[in-house]
Amino acid sequence: MTRKTGTTIVRAAATLPPEKLRTRLDPASLPCADSRGLAKRNGQAAFQPRAMQALRMALMIPGLEYNVFVAGDPGQGRTHFVRSILSPEAAKRPTPPDWLYLHNFEDEDRPHAVSLPAGQGRAYKTALAKALADVRLAINASFDQDAYRNKHETLFKRFSAKRDSIYNKMEAMARDKGFALDMDDNGGLTILPMAGGKVMEDEEYGRLPPARRKLLKTKGERLLSDIGVLLRKLTQSEQGFRQGELKLHREVAAEALTTRLAPLRKDFAAHARLIEHMAAVEKDILDNVNDYLPRDAAERWGAAAPAAQSAHGAHGEAHGQAQAQDDIGYRHEVNLFVDNGRLAQDRQGAPVVVEDHPTAFNLLGSIERESELGAFYTDFSLVRAGSVHRANGGFLILNVEDLLGNQGSWEGLLRALRLGRLRMEDPGDGEQTRTRTIEPEPIPLDLKIILVGTDEAYEALLSGDDRFRKHFKLKAHLQGSVARTAASTRQYLAALAGIIDQGGLPPFSREALAGLVDHASRLAEDQKRLTLSFTQVRGRMIEAAAIARMDGRELVELSDLSRAVAEHDFRANLFEEEFMADYDRQIIKVATGGSAVGRANGLSVTLFGDYEFGLPHQISCTVGVGHGGILDLEREAQLGGPIHTKGMMIIKSCLVRLFAQDKPLVLTGSLCFEQNYAGVEGDSASGAELAALLSALSGAPIDLSLAFTGAVSQSGAIMAVGGVNRKVEGFFEVCRRRGLSGRQGVLFPADNAVHLLLKDEVVEAVRAGQFHLYPVASIEQAMTILTGLPAGTRRKDGRYTPGSLYSMVDARLAELTRLASQAEHPRKKRG
Repeated sequence: MTRKTGTTIVRAAATLPPEKLRTRLDPASLPCADSRGLAKRNGQAAFQPRAMQALRMALMIPGLEYNVFVAGDPGQGRTHFVRSILSPEAAKRPTPPDWLYLHNFEDEDRPHAVSLPAGQGRAYKTALAKALADVRLAINASFDQDAYRNKHETLFKRFSAKRDSIYNKMEAMARDKGFALDMDDNGGLTILPMAGGKVMEDEEYGRLPPARRKLLKTKGERLLSDIGVLLRKLTQSEQGFRQGELKLHREVAAEALTTRLAPLRKDFAAHARLIEHMAAVEKDILDNVNDYLPRDAAERWGAAAPAAQSAHGAHGEAHGQAQAQDDIGYRHEVNLFVDNGRLAQDRQGAPVVVEDHPTAFNLLGSIERESELGAFYTDFSLVRAGSVHRANGGFLILNVEDLLGNQGSWEGLLRALRLGRLRMEDPGDGEQTRTRTIEPEPIPLDLKIILVGTDEAYEALLSGDDRFRKHFKLKAHLQGSVARTAASTRQYLAALAGIIDQGGLPPFSREALAGLVDHASRLAEDQKRLTLSFTQVRGRMIEAAAIARMDGRELVELSDLSRAVAEHDFRANLFEEEFMADYDRQIIKVATGGSAVGRANGLSVTLFGDYEFGLPHQISCTVGVGHGGILDLEREAQLGGPIHTKGMMIIKSCLVRLFAQDKPLVLTGSLCFEQNYAGVEGDSASGAELAALLSALSGAPIDLSLAFTGAVSQSGAIMAVGGVNRKVEGFFEVCRRRGLSGRQGVLFPADNAVHLLLKDEVVEAVRAGQFHLYPVASIEQAMTILTGLPAGTRRKDGRYTPGSLYSMVDARLAELTRLASQAEHPRKKRG
């Protein structure tokens, strides 16, 4: 009950006792003195039954269709949760094979993909490289062996004898014709005329009669034709020497290859494609044995036949062979594309890969290029694996926003899932000229992909991309909070102990642990629930531990946690402090005492970054004669959002229910958030707006030491709103700065009582009777507290209780209707 004495409103309504303003976990109820006595386990799994069911289903169903979308709000530790569930499961699974890319000797543009048991890929790569290095050494060493020297010397002597015989025949033939032969280092043959047993000088030749010179020229041409036959025999002889020499080198190389590759053939006998690859490498080396020789060896054996080189111009051959050595060696390398050897060595099972930057290259792999002399080239050794390849046989975790933000990544991933294998492609610009590339053999896929994102992202993909529905059939929905029961509290404490253990934090006392549970309820804004946003809780734990260590203590106390929370708020509350300074200086006009007609204190919540705070606002209303109805000035100024506009419409509907049953509502007026220059959204102020309107219509003043938050329904019920703690604390802070009078307080929806988790200073003020909280369930209860007048009830004759607030409003509305009618139809003056 309330009553009004003079201009002072006397309130007799029930307020909430301080015990109802927050919930507290009794530290004595904890089973241990500090966190070291708690069981350390993944407590999050017990709180997410839907997500756990989806992940278990994905683990049991093979194939590429039952991938998972983990939906939840940022800050819930979504990726950490998924990893904590999948890592133990992955450890139980076999480690997937290594993958190699090998040169395709039949089509170099299509490298072969070969799989080997985990760890054997690196073993083969290392063993083959060592074997081929040993082959080089063995071939090099063979040049110093007597057997090789004797065979090579026999070949060379046979060739030299034939060469000298042919050369002598050519010289004899030339002398008989009166010519001398001259051969330069490049094998160029020149015939020079002779006179008197000596070669003619150029001057002497020039003094000859023309007929004589013509005759010599004709004889020289005939001589060259005859010598050409001998030159061809000399060339054939040299080719025979080279072929014999090549055969000798092949015999040496074949012996070295057989010896060095035999252990590899034995070790990898079970892998037919590796046996084929070694055979192809061996054949390639034998076919290009001279190019495979070490440079110093090539120079040594090349220098062994200087006469042949000087006679036939082969002095540059050694350099050409050494240069070619670098051109063929890459073909015998092994590209260890995916190496799972460490997983197998550490017995970690299947891989769990988190790709933080899923560009097309990072996700799907790439074909790199190198530049040489301004030209780009590529080969099988420049094929690089993406995270899809590294996660093959295991699990790949991706953030959907990062994935969709990289051009080509989403399309490439869906294409791979559809085909069941990943084909390496160049994601080049279609408008640019394509450069020559390669097409590596595709690798079959066998993995589970877990996308992490928000509910909005899930709905957008579900409705906008049919392929998403096909390949991501499982939704792992993370809930944001859990009911606060004895069982869930124990599990929550276990999760906190896990965070302490994983983060290497000092132990927390039982009081600090109880404070963390209470803080989790405040973050959830519900006395009977606990937040599952472990990211925020973990942040305060780390900061509290740092404070304890700065003070030289190895046990985190409740005071450290309270200080960490306060300091976190202080670092983020600059804008709140600036607003409060404007309230202190009365720049923002909000009264915290006295009374006024047509004015009420409403409450709002403002969010800057990750910090939320409440602020009071003066809501004013004016009414008068007319047919304009009640204008929402926020909407007229395009500052009101759709939900706020709906709240205004509900206010009008509520007026119709209360006062338009026997007459029309004929009035004009407006409602306004004073000094509001930003957007207004939500209906939590509709209760205060209706209160200001009823005050303006009735003429009954509202007690401005009170603020009111709550949404009103068409039936007049006051419904729950969000941010009630911040709203109460915001009005309390303004009142505290101005001085608490003992009359100030906040009206809030009764349904929000369970959401109250107020700061200590507010609770202590309520305990001291300096501040009050009034839960209200209807607009009638609220108006009784705000005005000190009974709202009134409708009697059988349709009128409200005399002297009540509603009777005053009803009378004023009837008067406004009459005045409007008179203004429309004025009486005619009698003559």
